[in-house]
Amino acid sequence: MKGILAAAAAALVFVGTTSAADKIDAGKLVGKWQLTKSADPGAPKEATVEFTKDNKVTMTFKLNDKDITLSGTYKVDGDKLTIKATLPNGGETDDTDTIKTLTDDTLVTVDKEKKETEFKKKK
Repeated sequence: MKGILAAAAAALVFVGTTSAADKIDAGKLVGKWQLTKSADPGAPKEATVEFTKDNKVTMTFKLNDKDITLSGTYKVDGDKLTIKATLPNGGETDDTDTIKTLTDDTLVTVDKEKKETEFKKKK
């Protein structure tokens, strides 16, 4: 009996997660977002991220009093947001986070270390 209950509980968690992932409206991502809160103490305070309709992304922030702009592409697959960008030194980076919340004016992502990052859409 315990095995059946455990399997049923696991199935409910899986189904609940899948349903939440299916509800992500990637169109709401399009626009310019201001970083408002990050669990990463090294995150730049004045960072912005702009997502376009054609799956391009531009990230702008200050690092050691220098303005830095990174450009790249993004993809939304269910509740996963993958960003690939070119670094100032010519290298490339890609990162996949989970979209926890995406509304008309709020974006919350969770990274692989379970750290949350919050953004507010700029008007």
